[in-house]
Amino acid sequence: MVMLSTQDRFPAFTPPRAVIEAVGLRKSYGDTIAVRDLGFTVGAGKILGLLGPNGAGKTTTVNMLTTLLPMDGGTARVAGFDVATEPRAVRRMIGLAGQSAAVDELLTARENLRLFGRLYRIPGPELHQRADALIEQFRMTDFADRPVKTYSGGQRRRLDVVAALVASPPALFLDEPTAGLDPRSRVELWEAIEDLAAAGAAIVLTTQYLEEADRLADDIVMIDEGAVVAAGTPNELKRQLERDVLEIHVETAADLDRALSLVAAIAGVTSNAATNEIHIPIGNGTASSLDILRRIDDAAVSITDFQLRRPTLDDVFLTLTGPTAEPASGGPR
Repeated sequence: MVMLSTQDRFPAFTPPRAVIEAVGLRKSYGDTIAVRDLGFTVGAGKILGLLGPNGAGKTTTVNMLTTLLPMDGGTARVAGFDVATEPRAVRRMIGLAGQSAAVDELLTARENLRLFGRLYRIPGPELHQRADALIEQFRMTDFADRPVKTYSGGQRRRLDVVAALVASPPALFLDEPTAGLDPRSRVELWEAIEDLAAAGAAIVLTTQYLEEADRLADDIVMIDEGAVVAAGTPNELKRQLERDVLEIHVETAADLDRALSLVAAIAGVTSNAATNEIHIPIGNGTASSLDILRRIDDAAVSITDFQLRRPTLDDVFLTLTGPTAEPASGGPR
C-alpha cells in the first residue's frame, strides 16, 4: 500500500484520454533484464490485465509506474504527470494494493481507513464520512470495528484494496489482489473491482488467475521474460489461436500416460496429472476430434468425459509463455 504525506489535498482531476501510459519501459538487475520495451495505455473506467508467469516482470512494472522503483529506460505518465520527473504528483494520483496487506493489525478497519486518510491530508469531518461510505459500499460493516488481527484472509485483502481508495485516486494498481483468497472472497473482490472501474478509475490488475483476467479485464497485456508476447481484448487473444481444444478426462494415471503417448505427435498438447486431463489443440474441429477419440478408445484407455471447446486464456497463456509455464488456475506460486 502506498502511504503518502503530501502538503496539498488530492487535486482536482480531469482525466486525459490515457490515465496510465507506459512507453518502452526497461528495467535490469545486473545482467538480468526484468522488463524490456514494455508499453500500454489505460483509459478512465478501464481495466488492463497484466499477465505472465512468475518472474515475468509484472510486479517490477507496477513498482516503476508507482514510483517505487526507478526506470532504466522508457517513459511513463499517470494522470498527465511524468513518473520520472514528477513523482510526488504521481503519488497523489494513485492507489496501490500490493501482494501483501499493509494495514495495521492492531487497528480496526475504520481506524485504518482514517489513518490513511490523514496521510492524504483529508480534513477530519470529510475523512470520517469517506471512511464510513467505503465501509458500507464494500460490505465491511460486519467487521469494520474489530481489530484487523481477527480478520479472515479475504477481509484483510478487501481492506487493503479499500485503503487504496480513500483519496478517490483516478489510477489504481492492484498487484494480485485476490492471491490466496477462497472462491467466495475472490468473487466479492471481483465485484468491488468492477464497481471501481464503473465509477471511472483506470486500473492495472496483475494476476495469475486467468479466469479473473477473462472476467475483469477490458484489455490484456501478456508478458514473458519482461517482454510483451501478446496484447488485445480477451476475445481477440483467444481468436488468435485459430483452433479449438479437445479436452479429455481419463480414469487413471496409467490411462493418462497411454493417451499422451498416442497424441504425442500433436503440437501443443498439455496435461494435468492431478485431474487426469489432456488438452489437445484441434485445427479442423469435429472430424479430428472423433479420430483422436477413436484412437484413444481403441487403445483401451478409459475415457470418463470429453468436450470440444473454444480456447480459454489458459490455452493462450500456455501457447505464448513457453513450454515450462503452467496456468495458475490453482493460485500463485
